[in-house]
Amino acid sequence: MESKEFSYWSIPADDAIKGLSSSINGLSSQEASRRLKEMGENVLASKKKTSELLIFLNQFKTPIVLILVVATIISALSGEWLDAFIIFLIVLSSSLISYFQERRASTALEKLRETVQVTTQVLRDGSWIPVPSRLLVAGDVVRISTGSLIPADGLILEAMDLQVNQAILTGESLPISKQPGSLGEETALKDRANCVYMGTNVHNGSATVLLTKTGSSTAFGEIAKKLTLRPPETEFERGIRTFGGFLTQIMLVLVLIVFAINVLLLKPPIDSLLFSVALAVGISPELLPAIISLTLSQGSHVMAKEGVIVKRLNAIENFGSMDILCTDKTGTLTEGVIRIDGGYDLSGHPSDEVYRMAYLNAFFQAGMANSLDDAIVKGRPPEMTGVTKIDEIPFDFDRERLSVIVKDGGQNLLLTKGAIQSVLSISTHVLDGQEAVKLDEGHLQRIQEQYAEWSRQGIRVLAVACRVVPQQADYGISDETDMIFAGFLLMYDHPKEDVAQTIRDLSVHGISLCLITGDNKLIAVHTAESVGLTVTGVLTGGELRSLSDESFWHRVDQINIFCEVDPNQKERIILALKKKSHVVGFLGDGINDVPALHAADVSISVNNAADIAKETADLVLLEHKLEVLDRGVILGRTTFHNTLKYIQITTSANFGNMVSMAGLSLFLPFLPLLPKQILLLNFLSDIPAIAIAQDYVDQDSLKSPQRWDIHFIRNFMFLFGLISSVFDYITFGVLLLIIKANEALFQSSWFTVSVLTELLILMVMRTRRTFYKSRPAPIMIFASLAVGVFTLVVPYLPFASALGITPVPPYLLLALLFITFCYLVATEFGKRWFYRK
Repeated sequence: MESKEFSYWSIPADDAIKGLSSSINGLSSQEASRRLKEMGENVLASKKKTSELLIFLNQFKTPIVLILVVATIISALSGEWLDAFIIFLIVLSSSLISYFQERRASTALEKLRETVQVTTQVLRDGSWIPVPSRLLVAGDVVRISTGSLIPADGLILEAMDLQVNQAILTGESLPISKQPGSLGEETALKDRANCVYMGTNVHNGSATVLLTKTGSSTAFGEIAKKLTLRPPETEFERGIRTFGGFLTQIMLVLVLIVFAINVLLLKPPIDSLLFSVALAVGISPELLPAIISLTLSQGSHVMAKEGVIVKRLNAIENFGSMDILCTDKTGTLTEGVIRIDGGYDLSGHPSDEVYRMAYLNAFFQAGMANSLDDAIVKGRPPEMTGVTKIDEIPFDFDRERLSVIVKDGGQNLLLTKGAIQSVLSISTHVLDGQEAVKLDEGHLQRIQEQYAEWSRQGIRVLAVACRVVPQQADYGISDETDMIFAGFLLMYDHPKEDVAQTIRDLSVHGISLCLITGDNKLIAVHTAESVGLTVTGVLTGGELRSLSDESFWHRVDQINIFCEVDPNQKERIILALKKKSHVVGFLGDGINDVPALHAADVSISVNNAADIAKETADLVLLEHKLEVLDRGVILGRTTFHNTLKYIQITTSANFGNMVSMAGLSLFLPFLPLLPKQILLLNFLSDIPAIAIAQDYVDQDSLKSPQRWDIHFIRNFMFLFGLISSVFDYITFGVLLLIIKANEALFQSSWFTVSVLTELLILMVMRTRRTFYKSRPAPIMIFASLAVGVFTLVVPYLPFASALGITPVPPYLLLALLFITFCYLVATEFGKRWFYRK
């Protein structure tokens, strides 16, 4: 039965039939129906679409948002409705922005196309009948022919000139010949010439096939299963989670300590609890979800103008931290189309005569359509006036050559093209210059050396031979003798024009390229060299299978070409690179790339890719202009850096202010700020911070990959929070010892100067340079001015009394602004010292 695991490609067909409890005459209708009920339909299970309600609720899962929700509930239960309302607005606005952005982003990772739902000729009850492919079961015997979409995985029982296009599964450019037989148990999927696979199609010929696996258990289905799993956590998501946990620890400690001490000092428990929670919320960058959504949304619009669909917003910031870009070869680095480089003579020089022979051979052959001859015919046509076809000796896989007989210039010519060794085996002479001479050991050595040289470059080489033949009724294989070896036909899949420049640009920005392909070693190396990629190490799929995970992890950093690999090995490579702390991007276009696309931190596909690859990818290039990758990296680093700006500025300023107030509250008979004033302060200071999404970023910050570094953020927060606290206590001293401010004046003065200080410090801390040497975005300046004006006039507004804010005398405001100016100067010097260190 289907559930039984066995290497069906490695055993005789009769044993496979027995293993599936079938027969050479197929199944009975009754048995097929029973198996269908047991195994299910021959379809690929798709991932269920996430409901909009669940998407919305997911916005509340982060530690920061959860703390805000708890604060809202506590405030509401204690009767502080204004505090609860302010927190609720913050939570709701951030969550709604994130919800709408995620809703707009494409989350369709479940669709695997309906192309497998076709009708197949099946042997049931001893007769061939058409059956919908979704009703096929393991043990069925089916018939496939040219143009058929293969409905399930199977073992070939009989075949006639069968060629299968399985590029969608293995990435191979040319159709693969298939025939019955048994292979070794360790044979890789792409080399199983006695098997066919769901999702591939018959290019030429016909076959009778025993179905061995259907639906989700097929090779195609195993890849599809990956899409039903939750995507691996990305570098960006991991950084946000770690940062949230870090803040949660600080906030929890602060809440407990401040609350406990205030209660011990016999202050009202409810007020102490609200003050402690407000301090915790004041430290948190509560608009971080909104900032992230806005920066990513802004980035997605810019990318759309560049011809890139952003399907997963986090992928934009992952670009900023990516340090390795892995890519498939066919259709990504290369055009995915076989091209003919032309004919070459014995000495390796271009030869129009050799090319003409190959062209006539391809043009007149009618026995089997194939992409190689199509590529030749689509090339430059030679002079063919007066040339007519006489006969043809069709291609077969035993001979590995094709011959046509034409009348050209009054004589009959037999023109043969095929594999080097096959053509040499029927040749007795060689065309040396314009003269046919006896083929000797010297000529053979030259041919083999030339062939080896091209092979090392990854170029596919065919041989061309000819001879004059007499007029006769028909021609056959026996006439392919005493041939004159004329030369070589070279072909390969050309690299895309912009790839070499893209590789150079990525290298300048600290990103290395890694080639992962199912093609053979020689072609992979040649492709790498042709696009300017320096080869540091090569590993084949066979070698990879022999390595343990630990051994592979030790070697993976020294290798940048992985060839002859299957889809699961591509995924293994990506995961190994991630294990070595790399942030990995993957560019692929076939179903064989889906596991790797799914595992990568950022996955990219192209517009002509297999539908499943495009559905899986985070980003889809609408045009084959790969230079957009480098622009995407710059955009990713811009959004990444702007997000870190917000985190660093907000946490350091808030940390200093809140710690200062927490300490002062232990000695004051009143609270330094009311809970609602703390929340309003934090909210107002965050309004211009939203403009960070559109802020300019210094070029120095874009030169290398950006990474989450919690230790860096912690040190930044502590240092600049400490500087902030020093000037906070200077301000407290002025208010309490010199001005002798009462509760209302102290709270109003501290509220006003705190907002203005955070607006000014934003301009200083947004850049590593001296602040006046780095121009901020105009919207940031406008937002800061607007909030500053509002802060100065809020004591005179009708609702000021509800907030507990009164006017601050001008002389006191000037004194506080002077302290603020000194604070900015100290911060500028501290910034220089911190970044130098």
